[in-house]
Amino acid sequence: MSRRTIALLSAALLSLAACVDLNEDLISGLANQPYSTPDVFQALVNATYEPLRSFYAQERGFTLTEFGTDIYTEGADGSYKYVNEYTAQLNPDVDFIRDTWADFYRAINTANTAIAQAPAVQMDSSLKAQRVAEARFLRALYYFDLVQMYGPVTLKLEPTTTASTQFTRAPVDSVYDAIINDLKYAEATLPYLAKDYGRATKGAAQHLLAKVYLTRLRDTDSAADEAAKQQAGDFANAADYAQRVINSGQYSLLPRFADVFAFSNEKNAEVIWSVQFTNDPLTTGNGNQGHLFFLMEYDVLPGMQRDIANGRPFKRFRPTTFFLGLFDRTKDSRYQSQFTRAWYSNNAATIPKNSLGAPKFHLGDTAVYVSDTVLTDSAVAARPYRVYTPRTYSNRIFPSLNKFADPFRLSVNDVRGSRDFFVARLAETYLIAAEALLRDGRATDALPYINAVRRRAAIPGHEAEMQLTGAQLTLGEILNERARELAGEMQRWFDLVRTHTLVPRVKAYNPDGGPNIQPYHALRPIPRTQMDGTTCCYTQNPGY
Repeated sequence: MSRRTIALLSAALLSLAACVDLNEDLISGLANQPYSTPDVFQALVNATYEPLRSFYAQERGFTLTEFGTDIYTEGADGSYKYVNEYTAQLNPDVDFIRDTWADFYRAINTANTAIAQAPAVQMDSSLKAQRVAEARFLRALYYFDLVQMYGPVTLKLEPTTTASTQFTRAPVDSVYDAIINDLKYAEATLPYLAKDYGRATKGAAQHLLAKVYLTRLRDTDSAADEAAKQQAGDFANAADYAQRVINSGQYSLLPRFADVFAFSNEKNAEVIWSVQFTNDPLTTGNGNQGHLFFLMEYDVLPGMQRDIANGRPFKRFRPTTFFLGLFDRTKDSRYQSQFTRAWYSNNAATIPKNSLGAPKFHLGDTAVYVSDTVLTDSAVAARPYRVYTPRTYSNRIFPSLNKFADPFRLSVNDVRGSRDFFVARLAETYLIAAEALLRDGRATDALPYINAVRRRAAIPGHEAEMQLTGAQLTLGEILNERARELAGEMQRWFDLVRTHTLVPRVKAYNPDGGPNIQPYHALRPIPRTQMDGTTCCYTQNPGY
């Protein structure tokens, strides 16, 4: 066995404890066994899940998917503001761009190794086929993220066992063909219900196939007509696979939007597939870190201090004025459900006093309120607590997305959250169906799917008012609905690139990114490490 092979296997074994929630014993001493043993084969499949945690629910993933869009711009802190501002610092040396490439190709090679060795493994044939299907599902997911971010990429479907400097960029068509082949195998082989929660399933494969068909583009120089780049029949295929998920009877929209993200409800009927995290610091890696980045600076305000329940505010991502204005707060529950606006005093030492020396409020009372309406100066002054209105929002003070709030971290400053991260949930499947049908020329068929999501989001008694009419159903409105429903869920940059609206929407709605964004920013740069490590002819994306 070569040193590279031993190193790969060692990496797989080290990552076992940090992958899906498989309830399997950690097996040691496998490095001296052949790959064809069942234990090593399953270890390789399990290890293919691990790199998901390097991207999903991490600052890296949020920065590359939510930042620099029409719905999120920069808060006060953070070292990656140039990703939002689209300046020259967004270049091939950025570690988030480099490490995403490296981690995903590491995962792909692990998947390739497991798939290649499967024929020699002596184990239950049905279980083996399922494990191969999981590896192929994951390989497809990694390639799908790569091709969306980087365009033409190296396509490797066999394991790399020796060092090489000879690589090329495969055409986008070829990458998508490989993704679809893997996902169709996964769909045909995987069950809807996995014995071990967190493993890939038939529903996850169908959902991802719907999104892939919705996204796939041909290689073409016809820049004048973006619609011409779409493969014939792809929208119909996207609708078909989304409908397979919806009609499977395996999933259902929860009655209330707020319940989807209730901390105690992360394994609910709406979740199709999620990346698993736990509260065990030895096995959860960096944890789900979403609780950090969307949170305003509450902890230095009068009557407040940082605590576990309220969170550690990194104030990285601030909602744009456009995004906050998308919600009709008289009938749509999602504004109140997913934005924290009231903060209750937890620090008696900093409660302000009135002219008589008495505290203006007490522990447990409202200390800070982030109003969603403009108030007069006198109305603000009349409140005993601190009030911010839209005109006094700043890069430190803003409504805070709370989908990833984690009040059960181990300490005040612990960055490791234990929430699962939803990669695929049914509300998005409905929105994929609506978009695919609309773009396939079947607007009447599309309307019930988007209206199902909107009715669920309604404040009780306003369900009928939330429904769109046929005249209101446009691609722009579907994008707005995806913003309301999926904010923070690592979809937005992909959504705008897929619909060819990244540049106009950032220019219109992101004041920090708008001045600099260019059409070439619809792809990320190929990492310099890849360029320098290739002997010949590995081309860089235009503009970088």
